[in-house]
Amino acid sequence: MFVAYLTVTLLASTLNGSAAVANLIGHEYPKTEADRNQIPRSWVRPLGVLLGAGALGLLAGIVVPVVGTLAAAGLVLYFVGGLGAHVRAGNYRLGAWALFFLLALAALTVNLAYHSR
Repeated sequence: MFVAYLTVTLLASTLNGSAAVANLIGHEYPKTEADRNQIPRSWVRPLGVLLGAGALGLLAGIVVPVVGTLAAAGLVLYFVGGLGAHVRAGNYRLGAWALFFLLALAALTVNLAYHSR
């Protein structure tokens, strides 16, 4: 079980950390997605900070389990909000969203399963 927990946690942290960096450095992809979802571009960096906090929280959860569980739950909520933004804007390009959401959900699941035993 530890191998699954560690694999999912590291993968989710890496992917969300990469997305956070893209947001924070002003890469064009997050800006384009913000435009598609009718989100102000001024929100791109703060949303990147949230992604980065989630990624770092997942890593910290390896040492302090409750932090990892809270970070995974926060990422799940972040992506539920993202789905709301997509639907509100009529943007049904949900491939990347689904990948990130399912990975955050998997991280939450393995956190709860591994640390509750």
